[in-house]
Amino acid sequence: MRFFFLFLFLTQASSLFGQYHFSGQVSAENNGNSIYLSLVEDYRKSGRVYLDQIVQKSEVDSLGHFSFEGNNLNDQNRIYRIHLDGCSDNTGSNHFLGRCNNSKNVLFIANNKDTVSFPTSFEDQSLCTISSTNPKSGLLLEIDGLKEHMAYDFADYPSEANKKLNLDKWFQTLHNFGKETDEPLAELYIYDFLSDKRNETFKFYLEDLTTNDYYEGLSERLANTCPNAEFTQQYQAEITTDKELASFSRPKSSKWNRTIMALLAVSLLGNVLFFLGKKKRNTSQLLEKLTPQEQKIVSLILENKTNKEIASELFVSVSTIKTHINNLYKKLGITSREEMALRFKK
Repeated sequence: MRFFFLFLFLTQASSLFGQYHFSGQVSAENNGNSIYLSLVEDYRKSGRVYLDQIVQKSEVDSLGHFSFEGNNLNDQNRIYRIHLDGCSDNTGSNHFLGRCNNSKNVLFIANNKDTVSFPTSFEDQSLCTISSTNPKSGLLLEIDGLKEHMAYDFADYPSEANKKLNLDKWFQTLHNFGKETDEPLAELYIYDFLSDKRNETFKFYLEDLTTNDYYEGLSERLANTCPNAEFTQQYQAEITTDKELASFSRPKSSKWNRTIMALLAVSLLGNVLFFLGKKKRNTSQLLEKLTPQEQKIVSLILENKTNKEIASELFVSVSTIKTHINNLYKKLGITSREEMALRFKK
């Protein structure tokens, strides 16, 4: 009996102490390859890997196993990505900003108390199956499955008339699925897809936005569950601007056109100022983590000073500067000067 309680305690420890544990298995041929855990706060950046999203780095072991654990994630659900770097050259920052056919990634929902595993599935496919203590972790994979069915339907409906019918059907299907999940993050993932300007859905989305109260409902759900999250403000700013854009595209008198243009310009300016302010706040928050000496070192690194030049300017030894820089890398979650330059880029 005591062994049963010990087992129960160990399996529930992550929930009791707020410790997350994400693990999985990939092909053993990835032995030694880097694998990353990222936080995707900007839903418009869910389609590829960005350096400023990465929160932890690990390596695949000789058996193909990997794991991430800690106690530094949000207690509320957020979208995370695990990204396996399958390229032989993974040292350059340009790799992360582009796309790589030899790399794999998976998006999932989790929080600081979750235990999530990514076992290999049929035909040893990796990062495409999720087992989790959080019932909402696999929602994004389910949505991707719906998007694939949508693509098949479009292939069967070549005419404009049937395309319109298909859009009506799939907007309703995806919106209903999102609401039934009771997870606004899943709804944001759907919204990102349907409102993407690169997709054929965008024009229909603008029309739908002016007649469908779904979007205001999602705004309320986000405000209730994540009132202080930046993605909530981002979503609300976007639908406000897009509503004005949809109204602007309709025929109106020249007087109304001038009024709408002015409102659109004000809204766009507000969005620009919001994101500029966000960038400044992020940079300021990063600097607040550092000591005055570390802040000086960051400034000199951004001026492309060498370790020797920095040591000379601060009247300390080169080894002391190296120690400071290693501490900086740990605090900022980076591994190179190039990443630091991107992190503090103005």
